[in-house]
Amino acid sequence: MLTLPDYPWNALAPYLARAAEHPDGAVNLSIGTPVDPTPEIIMQALREGANAPGYPTTHGTSEVREAIAHWYERRRDVRGLDARDVMPTVGSKELVAWLPLLLGLGAGDLVVRPTVAYPTYGIGAQLAGADSVAADSLVELSEADRARVKLVWVNSPGNPTGIIRGATELKALVDDARSLGAVVASDECYAELGWGQHESDVPSVLHASVSGGNLDDLLSVYSLSKQSNLAGYRAAFVAGAPNLMPSLINNRKHAGMIVPAPVQSAMVAALGDDEHVKAQKDTYRARREALVPAINAFGLRIEDSVGGLYLWCTADEDCWVTMGRLAELGIVAGPGAFYGIAGEEFVRIALTASDERIASAVQRLNAAA
Repeated sequence: MLTLPDYPWNALAPYLARAAEHPDGAVNLSIGTPVDPTPEIIMQALREGANAPGYPTTHGTSEVREAIAHWYERRRDVRGLDARDVMPTVGSKELVAWLPLLLGLGAGDLVVRPTVAYPTYGIGAQLAGADSVAADSLVELSEADRARVKLVWVNSPGNPTGIIRGATELKALVDDARSLGAVVASDECYAELGWGQHESDVPSVLHASVSGGNLDDLLSVYSLSKQSNLAGYRAAFVAGAPNLMPSLINNRKHAGMIVPAPVQSAMVAALGDDEHVKAQKDTYRARREALVPAINAFGLRIEDSVGGLYLWCTADEDCWVTMGRLAELGIVAGPGAFYGIAGEEFVRIALTASDERIASAVQRLNAAA
């Protein structure tokens, strides 16, 4: 039987228990689960699509695929994406976990993941029986490892660091991966959440400045969980790689990986409306602007964090020490150790709590400063 590591979030139990003892209750900033309402325009589309007695298609309806292709052109400046080269997925996590297997990777193959990264990139390699290594550039690898690279993950804006990879950096990675015959998969699910100078400057791996106009072996993965509060819908998609997409679709058909028809209808509505995305971003902006000075006052230094839903913070101490100090205030963060060795002195603080809970966290951090 395949034995995977224990689910890391189980290790938070004692910190959650300690935080719950606070007189004003716990403020859980450890995970990125949206807490704000799903927009009415999307719920209405779900209701209208609820009469769905037949099986939906794995490839998705023509309406949802065209909506995805139009979204890439309108919001990501990706031109010429063929609607045949997109596919809805059951959230983005399942695609991250199963992509190495769906691509046919196995023993001896190597998956490259970012140095500080979402754990599922490594789990996906393990599910396929492949190896994985943490590196932010392929030049960091030995020649022996470079020869084994079959899949390279990039995550921008990054979880947990909030780092954004520019087009020049992405192109260098793509060019190097192509020289090795490897696929590049770009997890871009926080792309609508750039901050400051990156408000509208988060390049996609499918953009011509990165791809050179050739989308072969390039996959962009996106989720509507963050921008549209649809985590409960499991609404995401993958696009690009016309040379690989037919096989991905076929393999997913065999495995029964299908997005329910009403959810596909809801995705069309979500992808066609920019106003709710802007409103949600403004909500996160206000929470971010409230938290940043309070975190600094508490003695934590924020690094990177120019995109996404998290503040990547350090006090130059073991992350579990910081976790304990925050739990004493009734605040729960995410330990950086979950994301790799390079994160062991960091904690991740999420913006995904109600305005009231964020205000309570700010008050506690300031009082402890």
